[in-house]
Amino acid sequence: MKPGLKLTFVTLPLIALGVGILAYIVANRPAPQQNTLAERATAVRVITARNVPLAPKIIGYGLVAPARSYEAIAEVSGPAVYVSPQLEKGKILPEGTVLLRLSDADFSLAIAQARANIRAAKARLAELDISEQNQLAALEIENRALALKQRDLERIKKLTASGASSKVALDGAQSGWLVQRQKVLNLENALALLPTQRQVQTEQIAVYETSLQTAELNLKRATLRLPFAARVAVRSVEVGQFVRVGQITAVLDGIDAAEVEAQVAIADMLALLRSSLPPGQQPVVTPAAMSKFLRDLGLRATVSLRLGKEVLTWPATLARISDTIDQKSGTLGVILRIDTAYSGAEPGKRPPLTKGMFVEATLSAPPLDGIVIPRSALHQGRVWLVDANDRLTSSPVTVQLVQGEVALISAGLAPDQQVVVSMPTPVIEGMLLDVTKDTALEARLAGLGQTK
Repeated sequence: MKPGLKLTFVTLPLIALGVGILAYIVANRPAPQQNTLAERATAVRVITARNVPLAPKIIGYGLVAPARSYEAIAEVSGPAVYVSPQLEKGKILPEGTVLLRLSDADFSLAIAQARANIRAAKARLAELDISEQNQLAALEIENRALALKQRDLERIKKLTASGASSKVALDGAQSGWLVQRQKVLNLENALALLPTQRQVQTEQIAVYETSLQTAELNLKRATLRLPFAARVAVRSVEVGQFVRVGQITAVLDGIDAAEVEAQVAIADMLALLRSSLPPGQQPVVTPAAMSKFLRDLGLRATVSLRLGKEVLTWPATLARISDTIDQKSGTLGVILRIDTAYSGAEPGKRPPLTKGMFVEATLSAPPLDGIVIPRSALHQGRVWLVDANDRLTSSPVTVQLVQGEVALISAGLAPDQQVVVSMPTPVIEGMLLDVTKDTALEARLAGLGQTK
């Protein structure tokens, strides 16, 4: 068949048939169903705003040290004749325990010599009293003899003047009178020196008594006793060893109380102090009144020790602030005192707080009232809320305290409002929300107010 005929009788009819079938299908096809677009809700987690009292607190870390320690320093020299068998590192000794006794031979001899000197000086005083009595009696006799010599001299002078006696006799009488007068003067001078001699002996007795007291004191110092119950930390003396003045023979740590110098950030400490003051009050504290000021704030302190999964806690008191700043960390040392470091110990259950333990210290102020929310729910001073129509809205708030992962709101947020804690992406004011309450987070936040 020729191509022209084939196109005319075969190809064109087939094309026309296909077009007709297609036109029929299109003409009889039903119209497409139209879907109406609806607003989609975005899923978010929320919590209900609740008033929760939150105690401002700061946490620091430090090492336990005894509140007081005793260095057994020798005040006298001598060989050690006794060292307590209990003086061993780690042992706890009661108050009054004899730690060390030095030889007392030298001190006993010094005491005996001082007592002998005192007895000799007192005997010399008694001798002076007797001598005074004897010299007074002798003076009385010599004065009588001088009176006789005086009368005899006057008689011879009269006889010589009348020519009845010679000048030789007058010279002899005058010589006798002068000799007797010299005897009287010697006795008077001796009596005049007696008060001075008695004063010298009295002062000498005082010197000997002081020597006796020093010797007796040194005898007491030869024995070292423990002034308070303590645990032995260092022993550096043995029996027979010669101990010198000023030598440290032992070091013992008191067990009545312990201290922890916890390092805290200066800014955190200032914030804690400000939160403890009444609104608008600024502290005016002198260095001398700092300890009283800290006590009056009513800050509560605890010390915690982690032993694996177990945490042991001791109550503490804020004793004072350290005098230096740590140069490496720039933190401030806060010194806490624990009065139950040893008294609350239970063998196998609760160890005592001993020197060198690394502990956590917590300082907390009286609780503040407000609404507690997660810190992540704050966005540049605003919080996102869910309104009554489940739509997203925001509100500016006043933050009173930010502590860890939570924030305390004092204004701008009312109780029972729904706070968004998981932000949608993107954030559009007024968008519809699919709300899910985060009950676990609410329980954690509520538990903050129950922490003791």
